[in-house]
Amino acid sequence: MNRKFVSKSNRILRKVLNSKENVDIIKDFIETFLEIEIKEIYLNPYLKVKSKNLPSEENFGIADVRVKLQNSEELNIGIQFIDGYYAQNKMLLYYAQIHSNQLEYHDNRTLARTITINLLDFCYLKSNSYFNRIVIPSQMENQIELFVIELPKFYLENQKKNRKQEAWMTYLCGREMEEIPSILKEFDKIQKLDCLLEDYWKNEIME
Repeated sequence: MNRKFVSKSNRILRKVLNSKENVDIIKDFIETFLEIEIKEIYLNPYLKVKSKNLPSEENFGIADVRVKLQNSEELNIGIQFIDGYYAQNKMLLYYAQIHSNQLEYHDNRTLARTITINLLDFCYLKSNSYFNRIVIPSQMENQIELFVIELPKFYLENQKKNRKQEAWMTYLCGREMEEIPSILKEFDKIQKLDCLLEDYWKNEIME
């Protein structure tokens, strides 16, 4: 994993990304991996509100957003890093949290299909692919839909399909360091995230 993410990755990235000024980075990440075109994106307030009432060691994901696609479909999307303990439980609990959060916004929104993107710094699934979609039938209105990204399974030399996805994965993994400068030059949203993280660590205050 990129060393700029270490030490409570969810909390650090949540602090860096959860603002109107930086939601474009979240949008770019989601569009790249889900291969969708987002017309509108809004930060949901749940993570920010809950984080004020939780111990610092608690992880409540990186981002919780509502998006509207070009075809007017709306999605509720959550993104989180997961450590190696109880990964399955954390994926399902996080999904349930992000999906049920919609009931707390009091803005007359309809209940939308929920998707979570789960970033793992370890191998978990049997698949050789680093990016997998898991669909679980549910008695709820919508099926449970989980996307799992396993960073250790990504190797740049084996990928020649999606340049932007490769760039994001290379940056997230932080292994191919010689590739990073060209990635930052080519992809402005990844460069913006890198600058935000640089500033975060330079101004870090011990908590």
